[in-house]
Amino acid sequence: MLNFVICDDNVNILDRLEKMLENIFSNHSFDASVTFKSDNSDEILDYVCANEVDVIILDINLKCNKSGIDLAKEIRKKNKNSYIIFMTAHLEYAMIAYKVKTFDYIAKPINYDRLEETIIRLFEDVTNAPKTYIKIDSKNTLVDESEVQYIKRDSMKLVYHTASRDYSAYSSFNKIQDTLPKNYVRCHKSYIANINQIKDVEPVSGTITFMNGDTCSLGPSYKSSLMEVLNDYGNFE
Repeated sequence: MLNFVICDDNVNILDRLEKMLENIFSNHSFDASVTFKSDNSDEILDYVCANEVDVIILDINLKCNKSGIDLAKEIRKKNKNSYIIFMTAHLEYAMIAYKVKTFDYIAKPINYDRLEETIIRLFEDVTNAPKTYIKIDSKNTLVDESEVQYIKRDSMKLVYHTASRDYSAYSSFNKIQDTLPKNYVRCHKSYIANINQIKDVEPVSGTITFMNGDTCSLGPSYKSSLMEVLNDYGNFE
């Protein structure tokens, strides 16, 4: 299911947009839901940083201390993969909006047919997006690389931990490290972390927290290199 979040400084627009989206989901049998909406940009940022969010619809001209584009920049530091859709009556912002990896831009007042077109195209994009899999053993067991939070060395085995289950195979870090995607980074002598799944890092306690609340250890000798990679990816300030 795709989780949608909406932010607009007009509560009436928020309610109307939610109803329009739910109607589109129902008419097309899309597996999606509006899981959070708010007219407060800080509430939106807190929710996006703490939860799995697939699509974020933002008003650009928010009447608060930051614009929708500023909010999108903050979101991109924590979440590189969510779809962002902007809406505004100010067309001059269109080109600026695309600098934060924008999926679409919808002019206000929101037209149902225009919104429906965007949502249909979004679902087509999700359906056609190629997945990358990691082969973990000689039996050709494949795991979606985006779902793995960390890989743990456990004696002669490696455990691939996801939010739903663990996969294990006899292997070593030396054998697999060069074959992993660049977002898989050594963070401990016994752990490799998927930085796209990281929610928070506590260098003092040596703890990495992932999007669903699971944790793994951060080794002292790996702190600097991990934080450098996170900064390069834009995950953390």
